[in-house]
Amino acid sequence: MLVYPLFIGTWELILIIVVIVLIFGGKKIPELMKGVGKGVKSFKEGMNEVDEQVNQTDASKPAPKSDETPKAE
Repeated sequence: MLVYPLFIGTWELILIIVVIVLIFGGKKIPELMKGVGKGVKSFKEGMNEVDEQVNQTDASKPAPKSDETPKAE
């Protein structure tokens, strides 16, 4: 029998939702999701800042002349 450890079926998903509701309560779930959303947004902003810094650093380096081969740093 082949088992897929990351496969979540309908009953497993329902069980997970019920456990979350029992642990956090119905009123806390929107606050929890809001916190998760803020965390994801902050992570994406951080990744964008890193990408901008990398692109800015690459743009500030002079391009190698055509007869020179670029050297690995």
